[in-house]
Amino acid sequence: MTSSLRRRTALVVVPAASVLALICLAGCSSLTETMRNEASHEFATQAELADGWDKSAPWVPNDAVDISTHESSSGDSASLIAVSGTRLDPTQCVEVERQSSPSFTLDDAPNVYKADMVFACGDWAVVPTGDGWYGWTPNHPDEKAASPAP
Repeated sequence: MTSSLRRRTALVVVPAASVLALICLAGCSSLTETMRNEASHEFATQAELADGWDKSAPWVPNDAVDISTHESSSGDSASLIAVSGTRLDPTQCVEVERQSSPSFTLDDAPNVYKADMVFACGDWAVVPTGDGWYGWTPNHPDEKAASPAP
């Protein structure tokens, strides 16, 4: 191979490899989520969560903001953390002894293994955070049975 041919090959191969590397890095989290059958989402408000998420979390207060979710793409398991200054609705949630734990942990979520009590909110178990709420589904059947929510 001549030196000019090597230079031309390098001029084509190096930029192409760089572009491919950038594409792979940009899609890395999506690829990882797809391979693991998991997905993460962020919502600015409770209204966006209700409109844009394919799961349901009716316990999330109306004033909730900065909502993050992580879920199974092939099942019901999900975790959700939100900033909110509102107490949970007693027609949706009741405090019970914790019998479940999340399948997925989220950044800034409290250590649920230190919690003796949770709020049972239908299919969800919920604990307070420093500035809001952290919940997971499914919860234990006994937690769900104690909940006032359907």
